[in-house]
Amino acid sequence: MKLSVVIPVFNEAENVLPLLQEIQSALASATAYEIIFVDDGSDDATPAILQDALSKIPALRVIRHAHSCGQSRALHSGISAAKYPCIATLDGDGQNDPADIMHLCAVFTQLSQIDPQVWMIAGWRKHRHDSAWRKISSKVANFVRGNLLGDNTPDTGCGLKLVLRDQFLMLPYFDHMHRFLPALILRAGGRVHSEPVNHRPRINGHSKYGTLDRLAAGIIDLMGVLWLKKRSRQVLAMEVRSE
Repeated sequence: MKLSVVIPVFNEAENVLPLLQEIQSALASATAYEIIFVDDGSDDATPAILQDALSKIPALRVIRHAHSCGQSRALHSGISAAKYPCIATLDGDGQNDPADIMHLCAVFTQLSQIDPQVWMIAGWRKHRHDSAWRKISSKVANFVRGNLLGDNTPDTGCGLKLVLRDQFLMLPYFDHMHRFLPALILRAGGRVHSEPVNHRPRINGHSKYGTLDRLAAGIIDLMGVLWLKKRSRQVLAMEVRSE
């Protein structure tokens, strides 16, 4: 499988090199791959570290936002720039395990042979290494979102996913869209499979956003996605050719 790995980062100077090394090791069996770090306007040592790594790692590409635009825009920038049809995404904080990438690729290969409408394999952090408050708030958010949107996805917040590039770029873009990818894919006619993945405690740095910030934005976004879902209609169309 030819694979582009996209990692959005913001002020993750302590994590980028260890994560980069892990990704390289994990992709040793891939046919061809590239690693795209999207620096979302970091103001720490992240840009300098990635710049130095560019001259040493041929598979590495770096895209830099002039200022911080958020995780969804960083993902969109990286996936738009990717040259391979399959995209693996993961967070830049080191909590997603790069060793799971090839497992998701194998699951996708198997399922897509049965059902070509499988567009995404979503990581599912069944055993999370986060604070009790974060785990509780995520469970509540997943419950509310799942019941309203019917996306049948237990963990939309996991950064580790495998998605088809062209199908992702067909989805409507908006800020925070990365939290609603399963619902957007289902709306577009694709299917999503959730697969258990490893989750690790954060070793370096700290989270760049708070629970209340996510809650306020999430309510507005949820209403928007509900509107999109109600306004969508799947159509089976085919071209008529002369006999």
